[in-house]
Amino acid sequence: MNLIIYHLTKQHVFEKSLVLKLVFLLSFGVFTLSLSSQNFDDIDSLLVDRDIENYSIRILTNYKVNKFSLKNHGSRLKFVPNNKHGLGFGFANKKLILDLAFNLKNPNKEETRRFDLQGTTILKKKHFVNVYAQTYKGFEAKNNFNEPYVFRSDLRSINIGFNYLHTLDNVEFSYSLLKAGLSEKEHENVFITGGLGLFGGFDYFSADSSILSEESSSYFNEEANIKRYQSVAIGVLAGFVSYYKLPENITATLNVMPGIGITHKKITLKDGGYIPSNPMIYKLDFLVGLAYNLKQYYVSLTYSNGLYATDFDYDNKYRLNLSKAKLAFGYKFKHKK
Repeated sequence: MNLIIYHLTKQHVFEKSLVLKLVFLLSFGVFTLSLSSQNFDDIDSLLVDRDIENYSIRILTNYKVNKFSLKNHGSRLKFVPNNKHGLGFGFANKKLILDLAFNLKNPNKEETRRFDLQGTTILKKKHFVNVYAQTYKGFEAKNNFNEPYVFRSDLRSINIGFNYLHTLDNVEFSYSLLKAGLSEKEHENVFITGGLGLFGGFDYFSADSSILSEESSSYFNEEANIKRYQSVAIGVLAGFVSYYKLPENITATLNVMPGIGITHKKITLKDGGYIPSNPMIYKLDFLVGLAYNLKQYYVSLTYSNGLYATDFDYDNKYRLNLSKAKLAFGYKFKHKK
């Protein structure tokens, strides 16, 4: 979580208001799903862990990236944020992990301002839920046609969405246990289950005039001079979640979830605009996690990536990449003898 304070223009006010509304709707939907999947009598057992042996404090480093690209035949322009890494601390138990991290800023690079919230959980053993809400301002424009890289402080993006997978079998492990360094000795050594689900999201980016600079515009057509893009997508996904007990107190997890959907897109150009004719969107999500346990210490590492692809017409291909990694070192208050 990052605290960002800067001057609000009318465009910023509009975007902040839009983000707040969408985050509220997304949070309400996930909260409703959580309540509908359990009785109110179960809320206390879901959120409260009264066993002191399950508690730990932790320090962590993380890596978060929201980047997007535009490709036309052999020319590719990629927009990547700066200050991707962070340091922080937190606490964990069997029910909950709460981490607070702060971005590390490089004094030799322009700053990307951001708010980036992502979370994954499993509700009532059959409902895998992932949600994200991100706003970024300031991207470095990189290319493959040997033009100098330029930092674009006017570029901003908003991404809000969810992934939901209903598994065929009960998921007999939790990400909290893996990330919090807690063992699951009662569970089998290998567990794999598949499922079907839904995904949805809102995608937005904009620039003051165009995402193309004067140098890069000669490598693209007029329809790539995009001032603003926004879309709403909904689709279906399938995939699997898995858990593995490895030697030497190491546990691992691997999830893969491809999906296909439709999206309503609107593109505003420097002069005019259009609605792309191809509504299809394709996605691929995966998550990898490892944890190593000692009696009173643990180390956990997780990495996830969400790839989204759609067509802007006129041979312009759009790609969105949402990545996150976290390395945590934890100290358990007590250990079981």
